[in-house]
Amino acid sequence: MRTANALLLAAILLWAVGACADPVKIRLSYVVPVGNWAPILFEHPGLARHLGKSYSFEAVHFQGTPQMITALGAGELEIADLAFSSFAIAVLNAGMTDLRVISDEFQDGVDGWFTNQDYVLKDSPIKTIEDLKGKVLTVNIAGAAVDIALRSMLRKHNLDDKRDVTIVEAPFPAMPAMLMEHKVDLMTGAPPFIFDPKFQAAARPLFSQREAIGPTQMILWAAHADFIAKHRAALLDFMEDALRAERWYLDPANHKEVVEIAARVSKAPAALEERVFTKAGQNGDFYRDPNGLPNLAALQSSIDEQHKLGLIAASLEVKQYTDLSLVKEAASRLK
Repeated sequence: MRTANALLLAAILLWAVGACADPVKIRLSYVVPVGNWAPILFEHPGLARHLGKSYSFEAVHFQGTPQMITALGAGELEIADLAFSSFAIAVLNAGMTDLRVISDEFQDGVDGWFTNQDYVLKDSPIKTIEDLKGKVLTVNIAGAAVDIALRSMLRKHNLDDKRDVTIVEAPFPAMPAMLMEHKVDLMTGAPPFIFDPKFQAAARPLFSQREAIGPTQMILWAAHADFIAKHRAALLDFMEDALRAERWYLDPANHKEVVEIAARVSKAPAALEERVFTKAGQNGDFYRDPNGLPNLAALQSSIDEQHKLGLIAASLEVKQYTDLSLVKEAASRLK
């Protein structure tokens, strides 16, 4: 009897300790407000039902996804929204073999949806990829997905990305001004900055990311396997809340409020955010899977292309570095 009472008391104490434990800290990275989920995810009240209970949340800004690798290694991020390119670099170059793809963020070049484009000025003499020889091009950061697409397109047209052109780095919001002021000859466009009427009047696309490397699993969420194992319950609560939020934003019935939130978060005019989360080709947005499922075939293809470009020493088997159990269980909770 005493043994049974002692076990019961121990169980109660363990439950009490767990109940009083601090919420698990979840820091999610982003590059572009609204373009990435982190800064907008829980702006609509009532979507994050477990926030402050099982987990806390913080959106952390970076200029590009390669910088997130350092933050992951230093324990300054729990979930990184990595590009396909930086995910491969993290695993192969940084030795993060325990990194796992846990969710989709958005995909480029899906039929009927937006694909990134590289722009030149309308009055530029640059008409073909070959005309880029000797020119100055800009990307947000070396090793980012848009950087891979640019270098791939250059190589397809027999241009050396180190010898034949100069590639400089700049934040996405600064690129349109740099192009229009003739500081660069080509820039990689990113929503919503390219939707500015002044920019649209001055610039034209030279090629798209889809033309360069096909449909891509542009951005994904990744986390360390040991963090997933240690904090699975809290992560599952977070993924449930994240999917609930994503579906709310993707619902056309909420579009008016979504635009208002997007404009507030991005500090951009509402007119520039009208296309957010809409399917309208180049007048719309990237594709986001409502169940959080990434396109693993596209991810594999993009990493293989990265290897062909010589930017990573080897390719990797994507499925070995994927754990979709959290997002699948979270989706089942919402049915």
